[in-house]
Amino acid sequence: MVFAPQQTVFVILSFEGPDVYSQAGGLGVRVKGLSRTLAQLGYQTYLYFCGDPDLPGEESHESGRLVYRRWCQWISARHRAGVYDGEEGKIRDWNSSLPPSLIDNVISPAVESGRNVVVMGEEWHTSWSMNLLSDTLYYRGLRDRVVMLWNANNTFGFHRINWTALALAATITTVSRYMKFKMWERGLNPIVVPNGIPRSSIQDADPVVVADLKSAATADHFCFKIGRFDPDKRWLMAVSAAGYLKRHGKRVRLLMRGGREAHGGEVISHAQHQGLNVVNVNAPAEPAGLSAVLREFPDADVVNFTSYISDAMLGVIYPACDAVLANSGHEPFGLVGLEVMAAGGLAVTGATGEDYANSYRNALVVETDDAIELVTELNLIQQRPRLAAAIRRRGRVTARAYTWEKVIEQLLLRIEFAAAQQAVRLPETALENPRSARRRTRNPETPLG
Repeated sequence: MVFAPQQTVFVILSFEGPDVYSQAGGLGVRVKGLSRTLAQLGYQTYLYFCGDPDLPGEESHESGRLVYRRWCQWISARHRAGVYDGEEGKIRDWNSSLPPSLIDNVISPAVESGRNVVVMGEEWHTSWSMNLLSDTLYYRGLRDRVVMLWNANNTFGFHRINWTALALAATITTVSRYMKFKMWERGLNPIVVPNGIPRSSIQDADPVVVADLKSAATADHFCFKIGRFDPDKRWLMAVSAAGYLKRHGKRVRLLMRGGREAHGGEVISHAQHQGLNVVNVNAPAEPAGLSAVLREFPDADVVNFTSYISDAMLGVIYPACDAVLANSGHEPFGLVGLEVMAAGGLAVTGATGEDYANSYRNALVVETDDAIELVTELNLIQQRPRLAAAIRRRGRVTARAYTWEKVIEQLLLRIEFAAAQQAVRLPETALENPRSARRRTRNPETPLG
């Protein structure tokens, strides 16, 4: 392996990160899983992100191989509504302060110790810093030891990117064929490297807890939807389907968790106009608390959670529900669908970036924004439980193919191409006999900077 752990340092640049403060969508989940798995595989890894202002500026995990560096905290302290509160000020601070610090504290020491560095920028917020970083590395004679990738997870902010400069600075990647085609429209031809999920997410929840949650729901259709309150997520379609089912005599329970976006008000109003009873509650910390909420509000058709839902809670909700509605109209990858499959749930996806989803095999895939299509699919799995069970089983098989370990295998091969494209000079040990290389390589567990 050219980019073996003892020869390579990874740096991930992302506004979103693992802190609750830093999570607004799938990007925070992505970089948390990717960085942690790289460290577990033996790579010294640094994750720079706009972190919680009340947490340490630097924090180590995985025996020191994973280092969190929380950036822009002095701005975050004055903008506590989340990672994108004070966004423009954070971008300016990130661009001015991060590149020189990264070079001095990580890249230069890594190169001096005989290692190469892979820098991965995520989303439009990091595009300028990738350009600045590449230029500064050239001036300092280090550019030929650093592989630079920039990844598009969505089309957000595309109008603000200087694509010509970015394509010169980095090899451009994206997360699905759908996104590749979207970028073709701009004259770009990115490399597809899919998202992944932690291997630990592939597990069975306590069957007693799952059964209790199902019992508390007492519904013909027990569904869940989570994501930003964005029209692209087709919240109105989901709510309309629930209303249709109720008007036709079915007992519906729809659990949902959105964000702070203004569209949330429209969603709640639409639910009420559909004749659905809505209750707003804080998400409980334990699954037993969720069952208690359902029993406390037996007439609630929609339970809208207004606070963060933990991964542990999601791991129970996904398999307990009849379906998880990830029915987006524009979904660059669809990480929720994979997470649902991993937990043994049944995902209903859209038909855009969810390359992994095959309708009636490992998921239900809606092709339109017509609520009647969603109603038909929900009735189908209620009437054909053996098909629903088979979809869940095959979904679990699919999830195993998308663990971060398997995705990183693909990523490393793509990095070899990017290194050749960028004329990155590999350390001598990468070209020698692997046994002698191991003898000459310094200890990979020594953090840099």
